[in-house]
Amino acid sequence: MAKKKNSNTGFEYVEPIGDRVLVRKDEPKRETRGGIALPDAAEIPTITGRIVTISAVVENDDELPLRQYDKILFHPKNAIPVDLEHDNQLFVIPVDDVVAVFRRDPPAE
Repeated sequence: MAKKKNSNTGFEYVEPIGDRVLVRKDEPKRETRGGIALPDAAEIPTITGRIVTISAVVENDDELPLRQYDKILFHPKNAIPVDLEHDNQLFVIPVDDVVAVFRRDPPAE
């Protein structure tokens, strides 16, 4: 039996176009490294996240070291929020605004 799509569910997938990636922003920090709890007004801004989806352009570009599920540091100035989830933690980000990629192993030479 084929599954019926409910038209009330809305969009289920977002594909970035061009030199962009879809990122799920990390939760804001609510305490310091030393364990001191911060009030909501003093949250440390979070500019890290995980890549959810990459565009075909980025995927086919051997010069860009970005892959799905990479943890990245990004500049939030040009981040475009995607209103797909109730907590609104998804953003489309140009690859030019990706500042760093966190890796466990150094790149192979």
